[in-house]
Amino acid sequence: MFSKQLLTAATALSMASGVFGVGCNDATATIKSAADATQVASCDSIKGSVLIDTTAGPDIDLSGSLESIGGDLTAENNGLLNSLKSSSLTTIGGAFALKNVTKLSTLSFPVLGEVGSIDWATLNALPEPTFGNPGITKAKSVTIADTFIESIDGINVESLTDMNINNNRRLTKFSTSIKSLSNTLYVQANGLNLSMEMPNLEWIANMTIANVTSFSVPSLHTVNGSMRFDSNYFTDFIAANLTQIQTGDLSFVSNPQVTNISIPKLESIGGGFTIANNTGLEKLDGFGSLNEIGGAVKVRGSFTDVQLPSLKDVKGAFEVVSTEDISSSCTSLGSYKGGVVQGDYDCRGKDANANDDTSDASSDGSSTNGTSDKKNAAPGSGTSMPALYTLVALGSFVAALL
Repeated sequence: MFSKQLLTAATALSMASGVFGVGCNDATATIKSAADATQVASCDSIKGSVLIDTTAGPDIDLSGSLESIGGDLTAENNGLLNSLKSSSLTTIGGAFALKNVTKLSTLSFPVLGEVGSIDWATLNALPEPTFGNPGITKAKSVTIADTFIESIDGINVESLTDMNINNNRRLTKFSTSIKSLSNTLYVQANGLNLSMEMPNLEWIANMTIANVTSFSVPSLHTVNGSMRFDSNYFTDFIAANLTQIQTGDLSFVSNPQVTNISIPKLESIGGGFTIANNTGLEKLDGFGSLNEIGGAVKVRGSFTDVQLPSLKDVKGAFEVVSTEDISSSCTSLGSYKGGVVQGDYDCRGKDANANDDTSDASSDGSSTNGTSDKKNAAPGSGTSMPALYTLVALGSFVAALL
């Protein structure tokens, strides 16, 4: 009897130390089977990382005593995994990384509230992750790319460094409570009818938005870097409380359905100001408070009326060109030549080629003759992107049919 108890204790000790199965104190607890997952779930916490092996599946359940993982929770290049869930896990200290897990159709973490980062890519069978209320409220960065996901509303982080949402061809709605983004928001080539709402966003460093049907940022008041909108499908863009774009550019390029751009409180743009090839935009009259532009101005389109009534200082060149007659606008804007505008001045209408040039205005306002210095322009400046976005979206559509 004694020898049997001793053997049982020795076995338990060996398992805890990782000699057999998976140990709670392993630097990386590798799950190769459902039994390994049960053993991990029996730990109160895992100090290291949890790796789901390429051979694990089809169902991995980490429900049990497990509340926290100190490192990463990772599954990569696994074509067997159908279901990954935990009803007890609240915290992942490192990355929640799922990459090339092509058959994963169920992802359920109803009490998970904090992760180091979300890094998901090539999840071809996952329609929607299941989180609780309020969902994930703490993370440093979020990347979701090339997935089957239709909704990611359970990600309700208030402060992030980066968010990258791209090539999720079924994603048609995203509403998030994010208040600040310290680096970049990048949204491109998702569902053709993507509606994006960020009602609480107040401050962001940089944003690039492409291929969305609506985009709402009613509380946004400061952009530290650049704000770019390329090849979108919205009819209106309104940022009622935005007052500053501190160091970078503001650009709206090739948004064919937009008829109204209104940023009435915007006072200054640190870089260039570009409005180009937005063929449905007949009036540019939504910048009534704009008085300082640190780079060049490039306004090209099919306007009948262009109003920038408060301008006091444009560091670079000033170009307003339309396919329509804007002689009245050019008369009003002509007073800026040689005074307000420090670079070259050009205002003219009835130019059939007005929509052809979609390059950004220079971020470099130091040129006295208004010539753009592309070497000093912001990243992506001077490059026409709409064709690239169209190809990416088309590729995603074709992939969905295969």
